[in-house]
Amino acid sequence: MTRIPLLIDTDPGVDDALALLMAFDDPRHDVVGLTIAAGNVGLQHTVRNALKLCEVAGHPVPVFAGTQEPLLHPARDAGYVHGLDGFGDIAYDAPTRAAEAEHAALAILRLSHAHAGKLLLVALGPLTNLALALKLDPTLPSRIARLVVMGGAVTAHGNITAAAEFNIAFDPEAAHIVFNAFPRTDLVDWEAVMAHGFPHDRFERWLQADSPRARFYDAISRRTRDWAADRRGEDWHSADALAMAHALAPEGALEIAERPMTVELAGRHTRGATVVDWRREEGRPDNVAILLRYEQAAFEARLASALAAR
Repeated sequence: MTRIPLLIDTDPGVDDALALLMAFDDPRHDVVGLTIAAGNVGLQHTVRNALKLCEVAGHPVPVFAGTQEPLLHPARDAGYVHGLDGFGDIAYDAPTRAAEAEHAALAILRLSHAHAGKLLLVALGPLTNLALALKLDPTLPSRIARLVVMGGAVTAHGNITAAAEFNIAFDPEAAHIVFNAFPRTDLVDWEAVMAHGFPHDRFERWLQADSPRARFYDAISRRTRDWAADRRGEDWHSADALAMAHALAPEGALEIAERPMTVELAGRHTRGATVVDWRREEGRPDNVAILLRYEQAAFEARLASALAAR
């Protein structure tokens, strides 16, 4: 079986960690690199977290450090959700290797040539690295087989502002560049995430699996699980995991809507909002394929498998 090359741009983050474990667990895909951005927490933490997760999972894939901040304007991180270090502040032992010397944006371009026409690119964090790569080489989209982005709130039910989702709001200019450059992006937005939660008690059972992956994820996510249970009710939601499920197994999608979408850059109350032209009023071509419904049982099975819970 020929495995699909998979490049993941990410900002680990508890949520990203679960998605990465899913990718490592999938036999149909070969993770060829992790390009790392600031987002959930600062770059020094996101790089360290990526290296440590690779070590725990036994997948020493190359890790490339990227941007330390958004393209233009400073943004707040999500340390209050993930812990100040992004992994629950558990003081884990330092990873045994370092990131590669190559910048993440350059690694994206190089790997796009090495796997031209075959590369699956999954973006789980702010899109700064990808925007920089596009500015260096605007032909990048021609070499990407499929781009999957976790980001946005397609009817303006945001999770960081009233209208905007965190990944897009962190660097709206970068998101604007990416969505304008790629003729089609598979989008998994925050509203789809909220429609695909699963009970906390079920997730807790998976975390009791006798595996290094489950034990490590149980430790780094405990703070976030407590935060979520207090604020979001009985269900746990994993945004990056849903995006990864859709990336790895697009056949699980039950409903998709293709529409034109743009990113608001200047609105006083709507900066970072993903504005979908649902009725195609402006005559622009569709540029996003928005996931609306995914097969829940298949999604949960992948989660459990990633934690070695089945």
